[in-house]
Amino acid sequence: MTVGGLIALVDCNNFYVSCERVFQPELRGKPVVVLSNNDGCVIARSNEAKALGIAMGAPWHLHRKQFEAAGVIVRSSNYTLYGDMSSRVMSVLSTFTPDLEIYSIDEAFLGLSGLGLRLESHARALRAAVLRWTGIPVSVGIAPTKTLAKVANHAAKKDQKHGGVVLLLDEAAQDDALSKIELTDLWGVAGRLAARLRAIGIDAPLDLKRGDPRLIRERLGVVTARLALELRGVRCLDLERVTPDRKSIMASRSFGRPVTALTELREAVASYTARAAEKLRRQHLATASLMVFIETNRFKPDDAQHYAAWPVRLPVATSDSARLIGAALAGLAAIWRDGCRYKKAGVVLLDLHPAGAVQEGLFDKRDDARRVMLMRTVDRLNLRFGRDTVSFAAAGRRQRPWKLQRELLSSCYTTAWDGLLRV
Repeated sequence: MTVGGLIALVDCNNFYVSCERVFQPELRGKPVVVLSNNDGCVIARSNEAKALGIAMGAPWHLHRKQFEAAGVIVRSSNYTLYGDMSSRVMSVLSTFTPDLEIYSIDEAFLGLSGLGLRLESHARALRAAVLRWTGIPVSVGIAPTKTLAKVANHAAKKDQKHGGVVLLLDEAAQDDALSKIELTDLWGVAGRLAARLRAIGIDAPLDLKRGDPRLIRERLGVVTARLALELRGVRCLDLERVTPDRKSIMASRSFGRPVTALTELREAVASYTARAAEKLRRQHLATASLMVFIETNRFKPDDAQHYAAWPVRLPVATSDSARLIGAALAGLAAIWRDGCRYKKAGVVLLDLHPAGAVQEGLFDKRDDARRVMLMRTVDRLNLRFGRDTVSFAAAGRRQRPWKLQRELLSSCYTTAWDGLLRV
Protein backbone atom coordinates (compact mmCIF):
# COMPACT_ATOMS: atom_id res chain seq x y z
CA MET A 1 0.00 0.00 0.00
CA THR A 2 1.03 3.64 -0.36
CA VAL A 3 1.75 5.85 2.61
CA GLY A 4 -0.04 8.91 1.26
CA GLY A 5 -3.10 8.51 3.46
CA LEU A 6 -1.52 7.42 6.71
CA ILE A 7 -2.49 8.84 10.09
CA ALA A 8 -0.19 9.32 13.08
CA LEU A 9 -1.32 9.52 16.69
CA VAL A 10 1.07 11.44 18.93
CA ASP A 11 0.42 10.88 22.63
CA CYS A 12 2.34 12.48 25.49
CA ASN A 13 3.71 9.91 27.94
CA ASN A 14 2.29 10.26 31.48
CA PHE A 15 1.54 13.85 30.53
CA TYR A 16 0.77 15.46 33.90
CA VAL A 17 3.78 13.81 35.52
CA SER A 18 5.98 14.76 32.55
CA CYS A 19 4.93 18.42 32.91
CA GLU A 20 5.99 18.36 36.56
CA ARG A 21 9.34 16.79 35.68
CA VAL A 22 10.20 19.39 33.04
CA PHE A 23 10.69 22.01 35.77
CA GLN A 24 11.64 19.65 38.60
CA PRO A 25 14.28 17.34 37.10
CA GLU A 26 14.90 15.84 40.54
CA LEU A 27 11.61 13.94 40.03
CA ARG A 28 13.00 11.94 37.10
CA GLY A 29 13.42 8.25 37.82
CA LYS A 30 11.29 8.49 40.97
CA PRO A 31 7.69 7.35 41.57
CA VAL A 32 5.43 10.38 41.06
CA VAL A 33 1.63 10.70 41.13
CA VAL A 34 -0.68 13.64 40.43
CA LEU A 35 -3.94 14.03 42.35
CA SER A 36 -7.38 15.16 41.23
CA ASN A 37 -9.25 18.26 42.44
CA ASN A 38 -9.08 18.83 46.19
CA ASP A 39 -6.23 16.29 46.32
CA GLY A 40 -8.80 13.51 46.08
CA CYS A 41 -7.40 10.56 44.12
CA VAL A 42 -4.61 9.57 41.73
CA ILE A 43 -5.19 10.68 38.12
CA ALA A 44 -1.67 10.34 36.70
CA ARG A 45 1.29 8.07 37.48
CA SER A 46 4.88 7.81 36.41
CA ASN A 47 6.13 4.44 35.18
CA GLU A 48 7.91 4.01 38.50
CA ALA A 49 4.63 4.55 40.37
CA LYS A 50 2.87 2.06 38.11
CA ALA A 51 5.59 -0.49 38.90
CA LEU A 52 4.74 -0.13 42.59
CA GLY A 53 1.18 -1.21 41.83
CA ILE A 54 -0.43 2.18 42.47
CA ALA A 55 -3.83 2.15 40.80
CA MET A 56 -5.56 4.96 38.95
CA GLY A 57 -8.22 6.45 41.19
CA ALA A 58 -6.50 5.42 44.43
CA PRO A 59 -7.79 7.79 47.19
CA TRP A 60 -4.97 9.92 48.57
CA HIS A 61 -6.34 10.06 52.12
CA LEU A 62 -6.44 6.25 52.31
CA HIS A 63 -2.98 5.67 50.83
CA ARG A 64 -1.01 8.57 52.30
CA LYS A 65 1.08 6.41 54.67
CA GLN A 66 1.61 3.75 52.00
CA PHE A 67 2.88 6.38 49.52
CA GLU A 68 5.18 7.95 52.09
CA ALA A 69 6.66 4.57 53.02
CA ALA A 70 7.33 3.75 49.36
CA GLY A 71 8.91 7.16 48.65
CA VAL A 72 6.15 8.23 46.26
CA ILE A 73 6.23 11.94 45.42
CA VAL A 74 2.77 13.52 45.27
CA ARG A 75 1.67 16.67 43.41
CA SER A 76 -1.65 18.48 43.25
CA SER A 77 -3.09 18.92 39.75
CA ASN A 78 -1.81 22.10 38.13
CA TYR A 79 -4.13 22.54 35.16
CA THR A 80 -2.79 25.99 34.29
CA LEU A 81 0.67 24.52 33.75
CA TYR A 82 -0.63 21.46 31.92
CA GLY A 83 -2.77 23.53 29.55
CA ASP A 84 0.13 25.80 28.63
CA MET A 85 2.51 22.87 28.09
CA SER A 86 -0.12 21.20 25.89
CA SER A 87 -0.28 24.33 23.72
CA ARG A 88 3.49 24.24 23.33
CA VAL A 89 3.48 20.58 22.31
CA MET A 90 0.72 21.16 19.74
CA SER A 91 2.60 24.15 18.36
CA VAL A 92 5.65 21.96 17.73
CA LEU A 93 3.51 19.27 16.07
CA SER A 94 2.00 21.84 13.72
CA THR A 95 5.45 22.48 12.23
CA PHE A 96 5.62 18.87 10.99
CA THR A 97 2.31 18.72 9.10
CA PRO A 98 -0.48 21.07 8.02
CA ASP A 99 -3.05 18.38 8.92
CA LEU A 100 -3.38 18.45 12.70
CA GLU A 101 -6.36 17.43 14.82
CA ILE A 102 -5.97 18.14 18.54
CA TYR A 103 -7.86 15.27 20.10
CA SER A 104 -7.26 15.97 23.80
CA ILE A 105 -4.88 17.84 26.09
CA ASP A 106 -2.16 15.24 25.45
CA GLU A 107 -3.09 13.65 22.11
CA ALA A 108 -3.19 14.74 18.48
CA PHE A 109 -3.82 13.04 15.14
CA LEU A 110 -1.59 14.06 12.24
CA GLY A 111 -2.11 13.50 8.55
CA LEU A 112 1.04 12.27 6.84
CA SER A 113 1.45 12.34 3.09
CA GLY A 114 4.26 12.55 0.55
CA LEU A 115 6.95 11.20 2.88
CA GLY A 116 7.60 7.86 1.18
CA LEU A 117 10.52 6.04 2.73
CA ARG A 118 11.20 9.00 5.02
CA LEU A 119 8.09 8.26 7.09
CA GLU A 120 9.80 6.64 10.08
CA SER A 121 12.68 9.14 10.17
CA HIS A 122 10.13 11.97 10.04
CA ALA A 123 8.27 10.47 13.01
CA ARG A 124 11.47 10.09 15.00
CA ALA A 125 12.50 13.67 14.18
CA LEU A 126 9.07 14.84 15.37
CA ARG A 127 9.46 12.94 18.63
CA ALA A 128 12.94 14.34 19.19
CA ALA A 129 11.81 17.91 18.45
CA VAL A 130 8.94 17.76 20.95
CA LEU A 131 11.29 16.44 23.63
CA ARG A 132 13.99 19.01 22.85
CA TRP A 133 11.70 22.05 22.61
CA THR A 134 9.21 21.25 25.39
CA GLY A 135 10.80 18.53 27.53
CA ILE A 136 7.75 16.28 27.07
CA PRO A 137 8.34 12.66 25.88
CA VAL A 138 5.82 11.39 23.34
CA SER A 139 4.97 8.14 21.59
CA VAL A 140 4.03 7.97 17.91
CA GLY A 141 1.82 5.35 16.25
CA ILE A 142 1.29 5.37 12.47
CA ALA A 143 -1.32 3.37 10.54
CA PRO A 144 -3.93 3.70 7.77
CA THR A 145 -6.80 4.54 10.19
CA LYS A 146 -7.28 6.38 13.47
CA THR A 147 -8.18 3.19 15.33
CA LEU A 148 -5.10 1.34 14.10
CA ALA A 149 -2.98 4.41 14.88
CA LYS A 150 -4.24 4.10 18.46
CA VAL A 151 -3.17 0.45 18.47
CA ALA A 152 0.25 1.41 17.09
CA ASN A 153 0.64 4.09 19.74
CA HIS A 154 -0.26 1.59 22.45
CA ALA A 155 2.53 -0.69 21.20
CA ALA A 156 4.98 2.23 21.09
CA LYS A 157 4.27 3.01 24.73
CA LYS A 158 4.32 -0.53 26.08
CA ASP A 159 7.43 -1.89 24.36
CA GLN A 160 10.54 0.25 24.68
CA LYS A 161 12.40 -1.68 21.99
CA HIS A 162 10.52 0.41 19.41
CA GLY A 163 12.07 3.65 20.63
CA GLY A 164 8.70 5.36 20.93
CA VAL A 165 7.64 4.93 17.27
CA VAL A 166 5.58 2.08 15.77
CA LEU A 167 4.38 1.79 12.17
CA LEU A 168 1.55 -0.63 11.29
CA LEU A 169 1.59 -0.40 7.51
CA ASP A 170 0.71 -3.94 6.45
CA GLU A 171 -1.89 -6.44 7.59
CA ALA A 172 0.61 -8.84 9.13
CA ALA A 173 2.00 -6.12 11.41
CA GLN A 174 -1.51 -4.97 12.29
CA ASP A 175 -2.67 -8.49 13.18
CA ASP A 176 0.43 -9.06 15.30
CA ALA A 177 -0.25 -5.87 17.27
CA LEU A 178 -3.95 -6.71 17.68
CA SER A 179 -3.09 -10.17 18.99
CA LYS A 180 -1.15 -8.62 21.89
CA ILE A 181 -3.92 -6.44 23.34
CA GLU A 182 -7.26 -6.91 25.06
CA LEU A 183 -10.67 -5.81 23.83
CA THR A 184 -10.73 -2.99 26.38
CA ASP A 185 -7.43 -1.67 24.99
CA LEU A 186 -9.27 -0.70 21.79
CA TRP A 187 -10.34 2.90 21.31
CA GLY A 188 -13.87 3.34 22.63
CA VAL A 189 -14.30 -0.18 24.05
CA ALA A 190 -15.05 -0.08 27.78
CA GLY A 191 -16.27 -2.84 30.07
CA ARG A 192 -19.94 -2.74 29.08
CA LEU A 193 -19.28 -2.85 25.33
CA ALA A 194 -16.66 -5.57 25.83
CA ALA A 195 -19.28 -7.69 27.61
CA ARG A 196 -21.72 -7.22 24.73
CA LEU A 197 -19.02 -8.19 22.24
CA ARG A 198 -18.19 -11.35 24.18
CA ALA A 199 -21.89 -12.22 24.24
CA ILE A 200 -21.79 -12.65 20.45
CA GLY A 201 -18.52 -14.57 20.43
CA ILE A 202 -16.05 -11.71 19.99
CA ASP A 203 -13.43 -12.20 22.69
CA ALA A 204 -10.40 -10.41 21.23
CA PRO A 205 -9.58 -7.52 18.86
CA LEU A 206 -8.78 -9.93 16.02
CA ASP A 207 -12.23 -11.47 16.43
CA LEU A 208 -13.78 -8.03 16.01
CA LYS A 209 -11.72 -7.36 12.91
CA ARG A 210 -12.76 -10.67 11.34
CA GLY A 211 -16.35 -10.67 12.57
CA ASP A 212 -19.48 -10.56 10.42
CA PRO A 213 -20.06 -6.83 9.66
CA ARG A 214 -23.82 -7.30 9.32
CA LEU A 215 -24.11 -9.08 12.68
CA ILE A 216 -21.94 -6.47 14.41
CA ARG A 217 -24.07 -3.65 13.02
CA GLU A 218 -27.37 -5.33 13.89
CA ARG A 219 -26.37 -6.26 17.43
CA LEU A 220 -24.07 -3.39 18.42
CA GLY A 221 -24.83 -0.47 16.13
CA VAL A 222 -23.10 1.56 13.48
CA VAL A 223 -20.36 2.94 15.74
CA THR A 224 -19.04 -0.55 16.58
CA ALA A 225 -19.38 -1.57 12.94
CA ARG A 226 -17.16 1.37 11.97
CA LEU A 227 -14.66 0.31 14.63
CA ALA A 228 -14.46 -3.14 13.03
CA LEU A 229 -13.94 -1.62 9.58
CA GLU A 230 -11.19 0.65 10.92
CA LEU A 231 -9.41 -2.43 12.26
CA ARG A 232 -9.48 -3.80 8.71
CA GLY A 233 -7.78 -0.67 7.40
CA VAL A 234 -10.97 0.93 6.01
CA ARG A 235 -10.98 4.56 7.05
CA CYS A 236 -14.30 5.62 8.58
CA LEU A 237 -13.02 8.47 10.76
CA ASP A 238 -11.23 11.27 8.95
CA LEU A 239 -9.17 14.06 10.48
CA GLU A 240 -11.18 17.02 11.76
CA ARG A 241 -9.17 19.77 10.13
CA VAL A 242 -11.60 22.48 11.25
CA THR A 243 -12.49 22.54 14.92
CA PRO A 244 -16.31 22.48 15.20
CA ASP A 245 -18.04 25.26 17.10
CA ARG A 246 -18.59 24.51 20.76
CA LYS A 247 -22.12 23.53 21.78
CA SER A 248 -21.66 24.56 25.39
CA ILE A 249 -19.05 25.88 27.83
CA MET A 250 -18.95 24.81 31.47
CA ALA A 251 -17.04 26.13 34.46
CA SER A 252 -17.37 24.02 37.59
CA ARG A 253 -15.31 23.01 40.61
CA SER A 254 -15.68 21.07 43.82
CA PHE A 255 -15.16 23.23 46.89
CA GLY A 256 -12.20 22.87 49.20
CA ARG A 257 -14.63 22.55 52.10
CA PRO A 258 -18.44 22.33 52.36
CA VAL A 259 -20.17 25.65 51.69
CA THR A 260 -23.16 26.50 53.87
CA ALA A 261 -23.44 30.27 53.41
CA LEU A 262 -25.25 31.84 50.48
CA THR A 263 -22.69 34.66 50.30
CA GLU A 264 -19.86 32.19 49.66
CA LEU A 265 -21.90 30.24 47.15
CA ARG A 266 -22.68 33.48 45.29
CA GLU A 267 -18.96 34.26 45.15
CA ALA A 268 -18.19 30.82 43.72
CA VAL A 269 -20.93 31.00 41.08
CA ALA A 270 -19.86 34.53 40.09
CA SER A 271 -16.24 33.39 39.80
CA TYR A 272 -17.15 30.37 37.65
CA THR A 273 -19.39 32.49 35.44
CA ALA A 274 -16.58 34.99 34.85
CA ARG A 275 -14.26 32.10 33.96
CA ALA A 276 -16.79 30.68 31.48
CA ALA A 277 -17.35 34.11 29.94
CA GLU A 278 -13.60 34.48 29.41
CA LYS A 279 -13.56 31.17 27.50
CA LEU A 280 -16.58 32.36 25.53
CA ARG A 281 -14.86 35.55 24.38
CA ARG A 282 -11.67 33.67 23.56
CA GLN A 283 -13.66 31.68 21.01
CA HIS A 284 -15.49 34.78 19.70
CA LEU A 285 -18.87 33.45 20.80
CA ALA A 286 -21.92 34.75 22.66
CA THR A 287 -24.51 32.84 24.68
CA ALA A 288 -28.28 33.21 24.72
CA SER A 289 -28.91 31.05 27.80
CA LEU A 290 -27.14 29.54 30.77
CA MET A 291 -27.76 27.02 33.50
CA VAL A 292 -26.50 27.21 37.08
CA PHE A 293 -26.34 24.10 39.28
CA ILE A 294 -25.41 23.23 42.87
CA GLU A 295 -25.04 19.90 44.63
CA THR A 296 -24.21 18.41 48.01
CA ASN A 297 -21.86 15.49 48.65
CA ARG A 298 -23.71 12.28 47.74
CA PHE A 299 -21.02 10.25 49.48
CA LYS A 300 -22.17 11.64 52.83
CA PRO A 301 -25.69 10.22 53.19
CA ASP A 302 -26.04 11.58 56.72
CA ASP A 303 -26.01 15.12 55.33
CA ALA A 304 -29.13 16.71 53.85
CA GLN A 305 -28.96 15.98 50.13
CA HIS A 306 -29.84 18.50 47.45
CA TYR A 307 -29.13 18.78 43.75
CA ALA A 308 -30.74 21.49 41.66
CA ALA A 309 -30.21 23.21 38.33
CA TRP A 310 -31.91 26.35 36.97
CA PRO A 311 -31.92 27.53 33.35
CA VAL A 312 -31.88 31.26 32.60
CA ARG A 313 -32.84 32.60 29.19
CA LEU A 314 -31.20 35.88 28.18
CA PRO A 315 -33.08 38.54 26.18
CA VAL A 316 -30.23 38.69 23.66
CA ALA A 317 -27.00 36.70 23.32
CA THR A 318 -24.03 38.24 25.13
CA SER A 319 -20.42 37.62 26.15
CA ASP A 320 -20.41 40.37 28.81
CA SER A 321 -19.30 38.90 32.16
CA ALA A 322 -21.42 41.36 34.17
CA ARG A 323 -24.64 40.42 32.39
CA LEU A 324 -23.88 36.72 32.68
CA ILE A 325 -23.00 36.96 36.38
CA GLY A 326 -26.28 38.76 37.06
CA ALA A 327 -28.24 36.04 35.26
CA ALA A 328 -26.36 33.24 37.04
CA LEU A 329 -26.92 34.76 40.49
CA ALA A 330 -30.63 35.13 39.73
CA GLY A 331 -30.72 31.42 38.89
CA LEU A 332 -28.81 30.56 42.08
CA ALA A 333 -31.34 32.47 44.20
CA ALA A 334 -34.09 30.27 42.77
CA ILE A 335 -32.46 26.97 43.81
CA TRP A 336 -30.61 27.82 47.03
CA ARG A 337 -31.75 25.83 50.07
CA ASP A 338 -30.85 26.65 53.68
CA GLY A 339 -29.29 23.95 55.85
CA CYS A 340 -27.35 22.17 53.09
CA ARG A 341 -23.60 21.61 52.91
CA TYR A 342 -22.80 22.19 49.25
CA LYS A 343 -19.85 20.38 47.71
CA LYS A 344 -19.95 21.67 44.13
CA ALA A 345 -21.41 24.37 41.91
CA GLY A 346 -21.10 25.29 38.27
CA VAL A 347 -22.36 27.27 35.32
CA VAL A 348 -23.03 25.97 31.81
CA LEU A 349 -23.29 28.42 28.90
CA LEU A 350 -25.72 27.14 26.26
CA ASP A 351 -27.16 28.22 22.91
CA LEU A 352 -23.85 29.60 21.63
CA HIS A 353 -23.62 31.89 18.58
CA PRO A 354 -20.80 33.69 16.76
CA ALA A 355 -20.36 37.02 18.53
CA GLY A 356 -20.60 38.89 15.24
CA ALA A 357 -23.95 37.37 14.29
CA VAL A 358 -26.10 38.05 17.36
CA GLN A 359 -29.79 38.69 16.64
CA GLU A 360 -31.07 41.78 18.45
CA GLY A 361 -34.59 42.18 19.82
CA LEU A 362 -36.97 45.08 19.42
CA PHE A 363 -35.93 46.55 22.77
CA ASP A 364 -32.85 44.48 23.63
CA LYS A 365 -29.53 45.35 22.03
CA ARG A 366 -26.33 43.36 21.66
CA ASP A 367 -23.22 44.25 23.63
CA ASP A 368 -22.20 47.80 22.69
CA ALA A 369 -18.68 48.73 21.61
CA ARG A 370 -17.74 50.14 25.01
CA ARG A 371 -18.65 46.95 26.86
CA VAL A 372 -16.85 44.83 24.27
CA MET A 373 -13.72 46.94 24.69
CA LEU A 374 -14.01 46.75 28.49
CA MET A 375 -14.19 42.96 28.46
CA ARG A 376 -11.29 42.80 26.02
CA THR A 377 -9.21 44.99 28.32
CA VAL A 378 -10.02 42.85 31.37
CA ASP A 379 -9.00 39.71 29.47
CA ARG A 380 -5.72 41.27 28.33
CA LEU A 381 -4.82 42.43 31.85
CA ASN A 382 -5.53 39.01 33.32
CA LEU A 383 -3.56 37.33 30.57
CA ARG A 384 -0.57 39.59 31.08
CA PHE A 385 -0.49 39.89 34.86
CA GLY A 386 -2.17 36.67 35.98
CA ARG A 387 -5.65 35.31 36.54
CA ASP A 388 -7.98 37.49 38.67
CA THR A 389 -5.71 40.52 38.48
CA VAL A 390 -8.97 42.26 37.53
CA SER A 391 -12.13 40.59 38.76
CA PHE A 392 -15.73 41.38 39.61
CA ALA A 393 -16.62 42.29 43.20
CA ALA A 394 -19.32 39.62 43.17
CA ALA A 395 -16.60 36.97 42.90
CA GLY A 396 -15.19 37.96 46.31
CA ARG A 397 -11.62 38.45 47.45
CA ARG A 398 -8.67 36.68 45.87
CA GLN A 399 -8.23 34.53 49.01
CA ARG A 400 -11.47 32.59 48.78
CA PRO A 401 -12.06 30.02 51.56
CA TRP A 402 -14.16 27.80 49.27
CA LYS A 403 -11.42 27.37 46.67
CA LEU A 404 -9.93 24.01 45.77
CA GLN A 405 -7.55 22.42 48.23
CA ARG A 406 -4.22 21.98 46.49
CA GLU A 407 -1.67 21.60 49.26
CA LEU A 408 0.96 20.01 47.01
CA LEU A 409 0.69 22.41 44.07
CA SER A 410 3.79 23.19 42.03
CA SER A 411 4.43 26.63 40.56
CA CYS A 412 2.91 27.89 37.32
CA TYR A 413 6.35 28.07 35.77
CA THR A 414 5.25 29.33 32.34
CA THR A 415 2.22 31.54 33.03
CA ALA A 416 3.02 33.64 36.12
CA TRP A 417 5.96 35.93 36.81
CA ASP A 418 6.27 34.79 40.42
CA GLY A 419 6.39 31.17 39.21
CA LEU A 420 9.50 31.58 37.04
CA LEU A 421 12.39 29.28 37.83
CA ARG A 422 15.12 30.83 39.91
CA VAL A 423 18.74 29.85 39.39
